[in-house]
Amino acid sequence: GQLSNPAPPYPTLSRRLREEGTVVLDILIRADGSVGEIKLKTSSGFKRLDDAAIHAVKRWRYKPATQGGKAIDFWYELPLEFNLH
Repeated sequence: GQLSNPAPPYPTLSRRLREEGTVVLDILIRADGSVGEIKLKTSSGFKRLDDAAIHAVKRWRYKPATQGGKAIDFWYELPLEFNLH
C-alpha cells in the first residue's frame, strides 16, 4: 500500500487557468518500495498537470507487493485527480 505520500502540488498557472483533470499513471513499484518507472497511461488533457503528477510520484514510497513472502517488483495503476473544488 501507499505510505504517507504528499499529493502533487497544484501548478499555480493551472490553478489560475482553472485546469482540472485526472492523470492516470502506470508505476513500477520496486521490491524496495521505491518507484522505478512511471508511464503516462491517460493524460489529464493538460501537460502541466501530467508533469506535476509524474514529478511528485517519483519521490513516493510504497510498501512493496509480496509473492510467497518475498518482495517483488509490481506494476500498479494510479489515478491522480486535480480538482479545484
